[in-house]
Amino acid sequence: MGLYAAAAGVLAGVESRQGSIKGLVYSSNFQNVKQLYALVCETQRYSAVLDAVIASAGLLRAEKKLRPHLAKVLVYELLLGKGFRGGGGRWKALLGRHQARLKAELARLKVHRGVSRNEDLLEVGSRPGPASQLPRFVRVNTLKTCSDDVVDYFKRQGFSYQGRASSLDDLRALKGKHFLLDSLMPELLVFPAQTDLHEHPLYRAGHLILQDRASCLPAMLLDPPPGSHVIDACAAPGNKTSHLAALLKNQGKIFAFDLDAKRLASMATLLARAGVSCCELAEEDFLAVSPSDPRYREVHYILLDPSCSGSGMPSRQLEEPGAGTPSPVRLHALAGFQQRALCHALTFPSLQRLVYSTCSLCQEENEDVVRDALQQNPGAFRLAPALPAWPHRGLSTFPGAEHCLRASPETTLSGGFFVAVIERVEVPSSASQAKASAPERTPSPAPKRKKRQQRAAAGACTPPCT
Repeated sequence: MGLYAAAAGVLAGVESRQGSIKGLVYSSNFQNVKQLYALVCETQRYSAVLDAVIASAGLLRAEKKLRPHLAKVLVYELLLGKGFRGGGGRWKALLGRHQARLKAELARLKVHRGVSRNEDLLEVGSRPGPASQLPRFVRVNTLKTCSDDVVDYFKRQGFSYQGRASSLDDLRALKGKHFLLDSLMPELLVFPAQTDLHEHPLYRAGHLILQDRASCLPAMLLDPPPGSHVIDACAAPGNKTSHLAALLKNQGKIFAFDLDAKRLASMATLLARAGVSCCELAEEDFLAVSPSDPRYREVHYILLDPSCSGSGMPSRQLEEPGAGTPSPVRLHALAGFQQRALCHALTFPSLQRLVYSTCSLCQEENEDVVRDALQQNPGAFRLAPALPAWPHRGLSTFPGAEHCLRASPETTLSGGFFVAVIERVEVPSSASQAKASAPERTPSPAPKRKKRQQRAAAGACTPPCT
């Protein structure tokens, strides 16, 4: 199934209430789920505009075999998307016969409403807010390349590298073809908002991972050294897993669990593209995994990013209006599951360090879950101070909560997020020779802005060309 047909199917499913965009995208079996998800979200956001243009242009009357949802996707791509650049096949030819009329109707609609920009046609609730103006964050996949070579590649494409950011204001000021290295995150490049890299050759080759700034925190703060055994408890879709593998340098073992077979299949594709070879995927409920299983006796690190309300995800507002305010009943159910998962993770006998994270803004899923888990394990674990330079800390709901991290579009230029780093107070004797806790990561030297001479020495990072 092609991209446009897949997007039309997801739209039809959403409108008939068969599921959310994200759920239907993952069940579609389309390989590039991020590309499909972005197309569906944007088409739905402009749905009313597209309906008006299609109706006034008489497209469905002229093309009687064209289904409404597919027509909407195609017209979005023609008028508001990429314009079928480099593809489109028969759909490009079909829409080409109506292109002049469709463009004229869009222009007429703008005149009628007294606006000049496409996004000004949106209803107030659908217009881009601060979240849509977030920078594009791109993690360099060190399993395949290095930051220096990626920077050089973009410079050869006409981008201007500005060095390491010194503040959030540097990120806010990004425009055009300028880009930076993040001030706190190693190997995280920052481009202006709305920069689309889904078709970039480095992304398609697995050299780049499109990952939000806050989403890079969990693996970075867990910081397992090469050779470690790690559990990724609720692993799909896999960006954090690939980040863990990069930190491990593919040395050691990642046990990755998820209950959704289709999400795991998509995750396997993502990990293969990223060059991950140290991960063992399992279609299994983490709560059913036995801590006494000999396979996990050397697990010293656990990343737990459980299902949550997603109230911090900017994209959720596009697919589920009101997603930022989950109901009390749903919050109670989610928090109960999250607490069970966290308490279960803390029973692994060799565990030294755990990172708990959510993409939720709700205290019930964040500080409350961490507080209750620590109270159920008195004296055994503690909250570890994490990334002191991070500006947004946990809510002061219990002593030590300031060690937790929060993120939001307003304070950190990222999606909404929560992270807590939990360490065992006394390292078990069986793991006494292992590293008790990962040291605070300090930013690596930024790639120099000055044009470097071509490296010829053997062993230098190979250019990430396709």
